[in-house]
Amino acid sequence: MGYGRSSRIRTCDPLLPKQVRYRAALYSDVGAGIASALANRKKLYKEEYSSRHAIRGAAPAMKLGLKTAMIPVDGAAQPAARCLEDGGLVAFPTETVYGLGADATNSRAVARLYEAKGRPSFNPLIAHVSDLQAARQIARFDERSLRLAEAFWPGPLTLVLPKAAGCPVSDLATAGLETIAVRIPAHPAARDILRAFGKPVVAPSANLSGHVSPTTATHVLGDLDGRIDLIVDGGPVSVGVESTIVGCFATPLLLRPGGLPREEIEQVLGEKLARIPDDDGKADAQPLAPGMLASHYAPRTTVRLNAATLEGGEALLAFGPHLIPGSDQAIVMNLSEAGDLVEAAANLFGYLRDLDAKGPRAIAVMPIPHDGLGEAINDRLQRAAIPRS
Repeated sequence: MGYGRSSRIRTCDPLLPKQVRYRAALYSDVGAGIASALANRKKLYKEEYSSRHAIRGAAPAMKLGLKTAMIPVDGAAQPAARCLEDGGLVAFPTETVYGLGADATNSRAVARLYEAKGRPSFNPLIAHVSDLQAARQIARFDERSLRLAEAFWPGPLTLVLPKAAGCPVSDLATAGLETIAVRIPAHPAARDILRAFGKPVVAPSANLSGHVSPTTATHVLGDLDGRIDLIVDGGPVSVGVESTIVGCFATPLLLRPGGLPREEIEQVLGEKLARIPDDDGKADAQPLAPGMLASHYAPRTTVRLNAATLEGGEALLAFGPHLIPGSDQAIVMNLSEAGDLVEAAANLFGYLRDLDAKGPRAIAVMPIPHDGLGEAINDRLQRAAIPRS
């Protein structure tokens, strides 16, 4: 599966206009652009700050004046690695969504990441590594988890495992848990950055916490311009939903449906994945893995699920060739006219974000099958529909 544009997978947004993407000061000399951005970051962050400032539940007002650089994916690995080494925040494409990367071993960098996203501190982060050898330096594998790693890595699967002895990943990144979430991404740009950096990188979705996850560099810039140091523009992503998370406990648990269908995982395991009780995903519960906060994926507009008709002032997020009554006078975006769940997953976050920006009274969502990737799509939509206080 490719990582750029394709005839099969479409996103709602075009790439940024050339005059925005190719800022002369940054693109004419990538090295000079990164050096300037890092010098600016050093000046702004010269004074140490307490991690208490970064782990509040709501997004703090950041009057930091950062100039967020954007560079094309070709040749981005070394500049991105230097930025990470210096404690910077780098958004980069994975095959699932764009991730916001920070040095997983640097508590101050992780605190910056929490601050930039306004992310709740008790939600753990996924540590991304370049290969299985690197994964074994931070996590302990048994026969079953090793089987999953060998079958699906690199790819959209995250394993929650016991920490290895001497695991260097910051406790802030793991929310104080004795387990760690680990993934090897498949996107070549992500892997190049990880190899160049040589250490684990925590990389939640590159958006403000609770906002729709980003599937293009445009989405990242819209949420995080002035909050982060660098964006690597690799075009639209290919999967469009986050990784599937499996807890490798005595009973394997499906902690979050995602880009790898549960059926494929169960086939390799030779057993069914258990699901955690519904109340474990409530907003006041301690999550076992990233993405388990009840209202983690939410546009600002109210979302109404399983719509059979369209009400006045609503926009429609459609699925399949047949639209519901009332659609002819409404704003409509169709996840997949062909009823293709892979295409629907790739379009999900981008279309939600686009409809949200149009300011409808509500977003009505047509029913979507629960099989295959439909389970992950419905999981995201159910979280998006939870009322927000």
